[in-house]
Amino acid sequence: MTGFIVNDKWPRFKKLTISLDLDFITQNSIIYVLIAWVIIVVTAKGLKLEKYGVEIKAYSLVYKNKQVQSVLTKILGRTRRGIKVFADTSVIAGFIMMGFAFWFLLDNVSKFFVAPADFSELTVLIPGVTLTSSSSITYFLLSIPIVLVVHEGAHGIVAALEKIKIKTGGFAIFIAMFAGFVEPDEEEFNKAKKISKLRVIGAGATANVIFAFVLGAILLSNPIFALIMPEPLLSSFYELPQGVLILSIIEDSGAEKSGLLANDIITSINGNPILSPIDFPSLSPGDTAQVSVLRDGQKMDFSVEIIPSPEDPERGLIGIMRDNSLAYKPIFNFIEWNDPNISMFLLWLWMISFFIGIINMLPLPILDGGKFIHTIIDKRTSEKSVNTVMWGIYGFTFVLFGLNIALSYIKSGWFTI
Repeated sequence: MTGFIVNDKWPRFKKLTISLDLDFITQNSIIYVLIAWVIIVVTAKGLKLEKYGVEIKAYSLVYKNKQVQSVLTKILGRTRRGIKVFADTSVIAGFIMMGFAFWFLLDNVSKFFVAPADFSELTVLIPGVTLTSSSSITYFLLSIPIVLVVHEGAHGIVAALEKIKIKTGGFAIFIAMFAGFVEPDEEEFNKAKKISKLRVIGAGATANVIFAFVLGAILLSNPIFALIMPEPLLSSFYELPQGVLILSIIEDSGAEKSGLLANDIITSINGNPILSPIDFPSLSPGDTAQVSVLRDGQKMDFSVEIIPSPEDPERGLIGIMRDNSLAYKPIFNFIEWNDPNISMFLLWLWMISFFIGIINMLPLPILDGGKFIHTIIDKRTSEKSVNTVMWGIYGFTFVLFGLNIALSYIKSGWFTI
């Protein structure tokens, strides 16, 4: 299972994630991931987890449970009507999600050439490789099991509805990658009606996206969620701040020499709108920044010489102490969010659930989208023709997705979270 982060508002999310980081793991994080994996394997061996159905190898842990069918049957007995509606919805949602994924990837490629500033960078989330901060790895590891249970549970319960037997269910860990699975009886699945197959296949991704929508509705009461909200949704659900408040001025800094004062509100730097501290751009010592502020309600512009940071001479500072709080005010403020770690965890859970749902419907061999398309065209023509069409679709999708990743690299190199 893989997740993806897109740019636009996401760099602000990246900065916020890193700001909550623990420094001891950010350097050489892949080493820590490998050490953790060795500890997990040794512990599993020591506890003799093989007796409980865990297959332990040097590169993987796989757990299979044969009692999944009875659990799903019990759940279905209490929720049959709702599950039937969900199953029918999953077929329609499958087409919509696949269409959205293709539209986004195609539109994104075109933006790279037509409107580069709007191009959204993509990266695959891999702990220790693209996830390098301890906070991001922690939120990822906590989110993935929940997302997998929702995804595979939906596959399983719809299969039970369609009277397709589930032989086993479980999960697999491949060092830093995770997967969940339910294994239907292959003969029963192949004999099932086409609509039944489509319901089962589409259920996992649909459940992830519905789960993400529910989380999103809750997070609309959280100021942190504003960091990734696009317009016009941002201004619809949040009262936007005027800018960032200056608390004090550093002596002999460019800010003091230019005339900036405490209680000024910074609204833009070099033409970039400033709504929160995360919007501050990177600056180089010796440069001159154009800073716009509000002072007693009046807009004023200043040319500020950038000074080097005492901690890092290559990093530039305006020379102010600023208010680092998030000043977005949710319109639906029905929850008090006092712990930033809970907020960030739910934000990661929302992100991973949504993108795994959408990306899973791309028609690739290992994803639900590939099975979805194959089920639609299967038996309409010869097996050879079906295979030819499927590999053509797989090739186009792989190239399109790979192109998005490659263009992201061309734009800014491998970026990490």
